[in-house]
Amino acid sequence: MPSFASDVKNALSRTDEERVCCQTAELAALLRMGASMVTDGEHGLGLRFEAASAAVARRVIRLLRTMDTAIETTVAMERTPQLRRRTYIVNIAAGAAVTPLLTRLGLRDGAALTGTDMALIRKKCCRAAYLRGAFLGGGSVNRPEASCHLEIASKSAAMGRALHTLLRRLHFPVGLTDRRDSYVVYLKEGDAVMDFLALIGAEEAAEQIEVARNLKEVRAQVNRLVNVETANLQRAVDAAAEQLAAIERLAAAGRLTTLSEDLRETARMRRAHPEISMAELAALCHISKSGMSHRLRKICRAAKESLINSAPPS
Repeated sequence: MPSFASDVKNALSRTDEERVCCQTAELAALLRMGASMVTDGEHGLGLRFEAASAAVARRVIRLLRTMDTAIETTVAMERTPQLRRRTYIVNIAAGAAVTPLLTRLGLRDGAALTGTDMALIRKKCCRAAYLRGAFLGGGSVNRPEASCHLEIASKSAAMGRALHTLLRRLHFPVGLTDRRDSYVVYLKEGDAVMDFLALIGAEEAAEQIEVARNLKEVRAQVNRLVNVETANLQRAVDAAAEQLAAIERLAAAGRLTTLSEDLRETARMRRAHPEISMAELAALCHISKSGMSHRLRKICRAAKESLINSAPPS
């Protein structure tokens, strides 16, 4: 079953991008995230791009062909049986058309693959496209029902720092850490994750997270109300049990008949309706809740006095 992150990437891979500047920025980020240089002594430089998603591999090929129809590409799939993992490999054949493309993307030599291209992301639209490419190349995001977490993992420390800097300039509360051989930028705040997804064109995914967050908030509120109501009910049950016990002690001591008429009425009503609340008991006796509380306290106090008076002398 595809993960939520896979669904997001599949949707992003179908994004129509007509602006050449944004196509260039997105492709540059994609290649920096997953490409390595291949040298062919006879034909020059080529590239090998690896992706865990067929949709991302298709996205790279589509962007390449949009930018230069002379680029030759082949696709292969490698399977790792132990991990049940598939890797899709896009081979960009070395040739005369490759060098101008690498120059345009700032990838003229192997070392450049670990850098970044600030010249490609001067415009706001290009920054969004660049981040989309970075997410497609190494991003993941938790499913809406889980805690909010989005990250982009790069094998390059320079690329990790570049993404961290870019996201900070865009005022995202981004963190940076290293994990094994990867450098990870991450977002943990729900609003930041939704804003990022909306920025790179995954508005539907952002809406799904917002709906899930709202649902969790409603559930939490309902649970709080249920807990409060349960606690109130338990206190009412405990109070009623204490009142009944006091009434029975007075009856056993023969002191119930010595109480005033209003207290005897209260005792009769409590005995007849042990399950109802104090407010309901007050309504039956046609008095206020505070008046009923006062009566019941007097009954309990009388029961304690009766218990003290009946105790044998020490």
